[in-house]
Order: sequence, then C-alpha cells, then structure tokens
Amino acid sequence: MKIKISSFLALVLLAFCGVSNAQSLPEVPLTDAWLQEIKSKAPSKLTYPTSEKRKVLVFSLHTGFKHWVIPHTEAMIRILSEKSGGFEMTYTKDIFALEKKNLKQYDAVVMNNNCSIGDHRDMFWDVLKNEAGLDSAAAMKKAHKMEKDFIKYVKKGGGIMALHGGIVMQNKSMAFSEMMGGSFDYHPKQQTIDVELVDAAHPLVAAFNGKGFSHKDEPYVFNNAYTKKNFKPLLYFEASKIEGLRNPNGDAIRYVSWIKNHGKGRVFYSSPSHNAQSFTPELLQFFLDGLQYTVGDVDCDASPMGK
Repeated sequence: MKIKISSFLALVLLAFCGVSNAQSLPEVPLTDAWLQEIKSKAPSKLTYPTSEKRKVLVFSLHTGFKHWVIPHTEAMIRILSEKSGGFEMTYTKDIFALEKKNLKQYDAVVMNNNCSIGDHRDMFWDVLKNEAGLDSAAAMKKAHKMEKDFIKYVKKGGGIMALHGGIVMQNKSMAFSEMMGGSFDYHPKQQTIDVELVDAAHPLVAAFNGKGFSHKDEPYVFNNAYTKKNFKPLLYFEASKIEGLRNPNGDAIRYVSWIKNHGKGRVFYSSPSHNAQSFTPELLQFFLDGLQYTVGDVDCDASPMGK
C-alpha cells in the first residue's frame, strides 16, 4: 500500500511540476547560429546620428536569481553596438567597476539582470561581505558608499539602462528606487503579456510602428518609488489580462518600461524581456533607441506623469 501511495504522490508531483514548468520558455542555446540570427534582426545604424562614440559599461553580475538570458542580453547589446557603430563598450561582472573613479569615464551603464539576494537585497553588500580584509561593519560602510557614489554618478549626468532584473540590484534602498523609478515587488507566473504603447507618438517607441506587441514573459509588479509615478511611461499592460496578481483591484494599468531624469542624468528601464525569444527586430530597435537616450543622444519628453 505504501508503494502505491508513494507512486501516486510521485505522479501527482510530476504532473504539478509539469504544469508549473510549462509556463516557462526553454533556454535558448547561445550558439553562433543564434548570434547570426540576432545580428540579422539588429538595426544597421543609429536612429539619432552622432559623431561621438559614447563609452558604455555593461554590468552583468548577479548574486541572486540567475536569469538564463544574462549572456544573451550581453551578446545582444554587443551586436547592437558593433552593428550601429555608435558605442565603445566595456563588459564586466566586477562590482569594483562601479567605483567612483572608474565610473566617471563612462557615459552610461547597462544593468543586465543584476538580481541581488537575501534580506538586504543589496548587491554591493552581497559581494563586499565576503571581501578579504573587511569585517561586517567595514563591508557595510563601503557598500553604502559605493551605492551613494553610483547614484551621484547619475545625478551628475551619467545614464542608466536597466533591463528586466537590473532593477533588483539595490531593491530595498529607497534612494536607489527613487533613481530607478521603482523597485521590484513580485511577478506572477510567466504568461503571454499584451504590451501596449502609452503614447505611440513618443520617439522612443517608434520601433513598434504605433502598435503594441505580445510575448511570453514575467509580468513584473513594482513598489516603493513606483507609487509616485515619477517617470515618463513608455509601455504598459492591463491588469485585468494578467493571471495571478495579488491585488487585481489595484491600478488598472501597470507600466513595464519608462524613462526619467535623475538630476542631470537619464534612466531607461525595460521589464521586457526575461526570454531571449522576445528579441524581435522591433524590441532590438527599442533597446538601441533606449541606449541612445541613456547616453544623451536623444532629446525627448521625459516629464514625469505623477500619481
């Protein structure tokens, strides 16, 4: 009888896991063929011509949840840069690349799915707490200083392009949330999301030719500074079309991409995309235009919508 019960439970668990995992798209192998496919889809030139090559740091470290799309996103950014010819890129997973003395040479930083972990949800602390020669107090002091210097870098004119989990890097810091426009709260299961344009006439959504798009993704929900709506929204989904929202009676519209000023600096955030399958020609153009906005090549309306 015990064997029969165990077998039955195993079948139930297997069925449950199968249903759960069916919500996720399979990981795409990062092959030469895939790279060539992305290269063929990528824009061949900058939307906003410039005679100056902008210096950009692409930061791809994670200490928390590992998005399998991290190397794909880095490769995609590399292809956009090389094909358009508008940027001089540096790629790193070294947290010390974000120190003040190093940051000042860059026009912008691309934050590639930099999820943090634990109670602090502080990537600087996640790394520095294990740094040789630093006790806990010294590590926390240095972590706070590095975050402060990073925010100051943007206030003084630097740019941030944060993709998907990049917003989770300093997820419990209100100062960081104010800079980014919000913090990650949670996401329901992966599902098909109908993404709509807030203003089809805005130049940073020109890639979509006046139409929204559908893709399978994690529908990110945000908190902290997000409640102030201190940003210019670009993309949204309708809450009524999403399964698994904890507060379906909350905002009817949930924004998933926006731009904002922070001091003299610029921030571009895009929750799409968790999956490399969503790297369509339109989304690649959107990312390239967003990168140009981040480095200061695009003069457009970034006025905050407010509550």
